[in-house]
Amino acid sequence: MPNPQPAETIKLHPDTLDRLSKVSTATVATLLYKRGYQNAYVQGVAPLGKGKPSLVGPAFTLRYIPTRPDTDPIEAFREPDHPQRVAVETCPERAVLVMDCRQDATAASAGSILLTRLEMRGAAGVVTDGGIRDADGAAALEMPVFAAKPSAPTNLTKHHAVDIGLPIGCGGVAVYPGDIVLGDSDGVMIIPRHLADDIAIEAGPMELFERFVLEEVRKNTPVIGLYPATDPDVLERFEAWRARLSD
Repeated sequence: MPNPQPAETIKLHPDTLDRLSKVSTATVATLLYKRGYQNAYVQGVAPLGKGKPSLVGPAFTLRYIPTRPDTDPIEAFREPDHPQRVAVETCPERAVLVMDCRQDATAASAGSILLTRLEMRGAAGVVTDGGIRDADGAAALEMPVFAAKPSAPTNLTKHHAVDIGLPIGCGGVAVYPGDIVLGDSDGVMIIPRHLADDIAIEAGPMELFERFVLEEVRKNTPVIGLYPATDPDVLERFEAWRARLSD
């Protein structure tokens, strides 16, 4: 099967990222599942720090393979074309740096210095299925950072950076450059770029209905027939409730 269309050929609606920033990963997970996408949740990552806004933006990818002594001495960082450093300096503004560490968090994929540089350059955030060193500093950034765990060893001990801007796997999920990354307290979802506009349009109304459902549950309404709305009068009650909101 062919790869998805290149990101530059799929233009997003101007409101899509803003709309997605206001909805939850749980909502997006359900909407993707309805379309047959059952493996879009990045496994094993969580936000560093609390109280930050949702992470949303197009994916900018970096892939690591295992290290070898001949390719990853400490002097490797002196190379001006080291892919990790190049990725930090070329990640577009408002993009999310997504790193493929093969779900190996026994070494860091980056630390607070590089992450601070990304924040200063205007990146939307970072997602890695590897570790992060200087984790307290990373957690203190305004930019959201999602990682498997804190990990002190430098990336050179386990991770050899090789590819920028190519398809990767992160947390067991295929990530193509330009896919839309959404992260919140529940984790990270990867939205195929060609579905992002439709997901953004559907997510708001879905969450509004779930807000109505939650109010009904707090009134001790049974969930059978309510969620999903199989009882004929549920949608009528929802429409009346929504009308009252706009009064």
